[in-house]
Amino acid sequence: MRRFLLDGTVLEEGDEGFQDLLTDAYREKVRPLCLCCQPPVPMYVADIGDQLVIKRMPLSGGKHDPACPSYEPPYELSGLGPLMGRAIKFDPTAGTASLKLDFSLSKRGAVARSDGSVASADSVRNETKKMSLRGLLHFLWHESGLTEWTAHWSGKRHWWQVYHHLSEAARLMEVRGEALADRLFIPEPFRTDDKAAIEQRRTQKLGVLFQVATGAKKLMVLIGEIKEFAEARNGRQVVIKHMPGFRLYLEEPAWRSLQRRFETELMLWQSTETSHLMAIMTIGGTPAGITTINEIALMAVTEQWLPIESAYEQLLVDRLGRLRSKSVKGLRFNLPRIHPLANAVLPEAMPLPCALYIVPPDAGDDFQAALGEMIDARPDLESWIWRVTEGEMPPLPA
Repeated sequence: MRRFLLDGTVLEEGDEGFQDLLTDAYREKVRPLCLCCQPPVPMYVADIGDQLVIKRMPLSGGKHDPACPSYEPPYELSGLGPLMGRAIKFDPTAGTASLKLDFSLSKRGAVARSDGSVASADSVRNETKKMSLRGLLHFLWHESGLTEWTAHWSGKRHWWQVYHHLSEAARLMEVRGEALADRLFIPEPFRTDDKAAIEQRRTQKLGVLFQVATGAKKLMVLIGEIKEFAEARNGRQVVIKHMPGFRLYLEEPAWRSLQRRFETELMLWQSTETSHLMAIMTIGGTPAGITTINEIALMAVTEQWLPIESAYEQLLVDRLGRLRSKSVKGLRFNLPRIHPLANAVLPEAMPLPCALYIVPPDAGDDFQAALGEMIDARPDLESWIWRVTEGEMPPLPA
């Protein structure tokens, strides 16, 4: 059980009176202190689907003890490290993260793209680090705790949890002084008996897309699970789960580009009936009332909603999913595939937390050298390496 200092009282989660104190802390905006280490780590109280829970502050997981459920691996082991301090700036007083995005939330006649990180061929881009469309999806997944897993949760993670945790994470992020939640739409779990109310809330949220504007038109970010890419006269109609009857239009050139750029994600999705295909996109509205996709990126996730980027990762995540100890899936963010990352971390491994690395078949000398540097830079972590060309996956650490 976690121990907290809550308004001057030390309590464990299961203690009598804990929920009452939690309710008071939520109302008064009092920050609980996690007592997993010294000094204690500030946290906050969140309302997740009408249930009050204590969550870690954005980008604070490294301050917790590795044995604490709120611990997260060092940022330099994933693609998050290069974004810290530049694309992502944390305000500890407000408890919010300010983001610099590599894509636009307004439109002046731009053509739909399938990757938010590709610049036009006849331009030179400033080297300032910004977050790509896929990077934003990874960051929301990371901050939502959806990269964490233990066998105790089997059968207990559904779209209801994904929706609420993503929504809560977005509430603590801002872009150019505007709350990200105001420009983000995530379809709520659909219920037939609440169909009219759900559609009304959706129409109200997306209404900004169809407002008449003299300058650039506003775009919104939509995150949802792909149900199908239905054929259209000149392109595709993208169908999102939990949005029955709602269609998003993707032009044919963008559809062809999407198939090339995200071939691996599409194949991972199609290879098993239990996987999910997540999409993040910027969307706009036409005068005719049609919702169009401006940019789009895809992410394949397992049955447990854990992100995967290759069949090798899928094997590793499936193996980790059977462990009763916690594992944390690493994410690439903006990092190209030619760079190594810790594909997963076992924070409860003994005697030290263990980083798990996969060396793919096409890894070159630069990949191997960078991996060696990553391992040498973290003597506080054990290392587990699966060199795919050398055979089957090695046994996992104890």
